Amino acid sequence: MGHQQAYRAAVDGKLRVNKIHQSSELSFSARRLTFAAAFALATFAVSPSHAQSGPFAGMAGTWSGGGSVTLDDGSRERIRCRATYRVGGVNMAMTLTCASDAYKFNLQADVVAQGGAITGNWTEGSRGISGSLQGRGGGGNFQVAANAAGFNANLSMRTSGNKQSVSISADSGFRAASISLAR
Repeated sequence: MGHQQAYRAAVDGKLRVNKIHQSSELSFSARRLTFAAAFALATFAVSPSHAQSGPFAGMAGTWSGGGSVTLDDGSRERIRCRATYRVGGVNMAMTLTCASDAYKFNLQADVVAQGGAITGNWTEGSRGISGSLQGRGGGGNFQVAANAAGFNANLSMRTSGNKQSVSISADSGFRAASISLAR
């Protein structure tokens, strides 16, 4: 009997819709759309062509490793480090956290590269200091000076494939740090 009603409705130009069928089609379409959007976002986020363009090419992601820090008193300590770089074209946000048994620093920076010049701002969270930075670089090699009231440091960074080296020399707080990272 249901088929006869559907047939008559179709002949009269009034298509009867099964609400359960319509609801499941909508739900299926919504799931497909959500999946497609998630897939597109994931593909864009890890796309090699996107990650490998611009002055910070090859740096995006999380890196870890270790090295040593030389303190003001001349003592050296082994440190463990973790760096995260969020890269978007000419912009990069960096977080570098290093710690030993007795020492820790947490450096955050937001930088912009234009024509080989690097500029930005930085914060060292465990000591509550912040300032500006400027320098030059590209293609995985960067030389940057970080300045704040009563603090100056030079940072050198070299990235090649899945290896990265970071050297920091400062005039106070600590003398130097030498770090090797990998992802």
